[in-house]
Amino acid sequence: MSAATATATVKDIQDDGRIPLRGHLRHTGALVRRNLLWIRQDPESMADALLMPIIFTLLFVFVFGGSIGQALGGGQDGYVQYVIPGMIAMMSMTLSQGVGTGFSQDFNSGVMDRFRSLPIGRGSVLFAKISVELIRMLFATTVLMIVAVLVGFDINHWVGLFAAVGLSTLFASSIMWVFLTLGVIMKSAQSVQAMGFLVLFPLQFGSSIFAPTQSMPGWLRSFTDYNPLSTLADAARGLMVGGPVAHDLWVTIGWSVAITAVMAPVAIHKFRTKS
Repeated sequence: MSAATATATVKDIQDDGRIPLRGHLRHTGALVRRNLLWIRQDPESMADALLMPIIFTLLFVFVFGGSIGQALGGGQDGYVQYVIPGMIAMMSMTLSQGVGTGFSQDFNSGVMDRFRSLPIGRGSVLFAKISVELIRMLFATTVLMIVAVLVGFDINHWVGLFAAVGLSTLFASSIMWVFLTLGVIMKSAQSVQAMGFLVLFPLQFGSSIFAPTQSMPGWLRSFTDYNPLSTLADAARGLMVGGPVAHDLWVTIGWSVAITAVMAPVAIHKFRTKS
């Protein structure tokens, strides 16, 4: 944050020391701009958002699409219609991990000490991080849909597509609070990444993202029934391709609200009290 911006933040503080909503919004906007400028200076930081949707789409469609698609009764073309909505759900979880590793790197580099010494809202730092990661996620989703169309995905419900992306964004914003907490309490970005993989893999592969759950053993199906990535993938599939939506939609929204309500205060408290 520039010296001019830092000086301007003083004007946002009321006489009693509180920062009004307008001040929080100004601080968040300034920090979002700072993070976007950092990405501009280091475009390699967008490599995962660019390459991940391409690699995963080609991998699952052309390696697993024939066999799983045949089981679904539609061949590879049928599998494309099945897996692409699920991969939108996967993007929301996988790229959310970046907010935690980036936060940890900022702590270790001393950037966060600078922010915490400034008269800005502590929540603004966290909200700015989430906002930029959501922009990265939307970029990755756009790349995913371009590749999806190239491999044969039919977009028949544009409104459903935008609704699915919006639902995925809502869920991603809630999961990011979990990774922000890890970014504060873990000692290094590598630790955050390792812990993230331990969380990501069971949730992603123990879900309906890549394959139907009917053939899974009973104990695993019990897990997938409560897995928010399954409900997110199924809701996105219903919105984009057609099928039941209401139950999975409301369960996913419920998960998103619950995770945010629990983890947002924890992340903000840990950030404020970190020594």
